[in-house]
Amino acid sequence: MARAGLGHEHKPVGSFLFAGPTGVGKTEVTVQLAKALGIELLRFDMSEYMERHTVSRLIGAPPGYVGFDQGGLLTDAVIKHPHAVLLLDEIEKAHPDVFNLLLQVMDNGTLDR
Repeated sequence: MARAGLGHEHKPVGSFLFAGPTGVGKTEVTVQLAKALGIELLRFDMSEYMERHTVSRLIGAPPGYVGFDQGGLLTDAVIKHPHAVLLLDEIEKAHPDVFNLLLQVMDNGTLDR
């Protein structure tokens, strides 16, 4: 439907969440998906984002803070490779604010800072 022009142009074509126990192949599925599609695989170790203040490393500083004009690691990577497979490894270890952020991105396809 998306390729036929019937999808919503401002929303992602697809958002997928692979969940399951260790060793079932979630990471391998993302690697193979990126290869099959011929696009970049963007991998982030989410265990590095356990504290609330580390969320700004992903998306950049909020308005009014030093560095607001600079992007974060995630935002810069997605701007550089807008059509990519995004692997958020060890997501269960991330701060709850990261989950709220991802919910917004997966639903709307955009990030409001």
